[in-house]
Amino acid sequence: MQLVYYPDPILLKTAKPLDRIDAEVRERVGEMFELMYSESGVGLAAPQVGWSARLFVCNCLGHEDRSGEKVFINPRIIDKGEEYVCEEEGCLSIPEVKGKVNRPDSLLAEYQDLSGELYREELFELDSRVFQHELDHLNGVLFLRHLNTTEKLLAKKILRELEKEHAEREASAGKGSGGRPRKS
Repeated sequence: MQLVYYPDPILLKTAKPLDRIDAEVRERVGEMFELMYSESGVGLAAPQVGWSARLFVCNCLGHEDRSGEKVFINPRIIDKGEEYVCEEEGCLSIPEVKGKVNRPDSLLAEYQDLSGELYREELFELDSRVFQHELDHLNGVLFLRHLNTTEKLLAKKILRELEKEHAEREASAGKGSGGRPRKS
């Protein structure tokens, strides 16, 4: 399992609902957690590993405390709190790009876990922000869309480099190579 990087088309597609939770899904979820930790992330959505499924994993406590691991299957937002400016967001699929994003500071979420049980849960602050960022991935939305004009302009050079590298990988290795972009 490997990360998919901007501008791979799967990152811009709406993921399909997950209708079955079986051993294969549980195995993929385990691999997603390991990949997320190896990349120093706190969340990872299925489309970011080339899997069109409405599922994401997160652990806002970090890799040192795995008690915070959560799996969100077919998640949705029921209600949102008041808006605020996030300190900063980044994305494993768009390395080296960061920016401030306005997101509600709390929300009421509904989702299933790996056992298929349905939950309704209030999420606050970082948990809320990570949920919304990963849910955006399931809806084919990148956090770039939420950046202000200045931050979009600052990100443009890096995005052009990623687009060029993606085109080169596609041309040399065939469609869907998804390999890691080179660091400049």
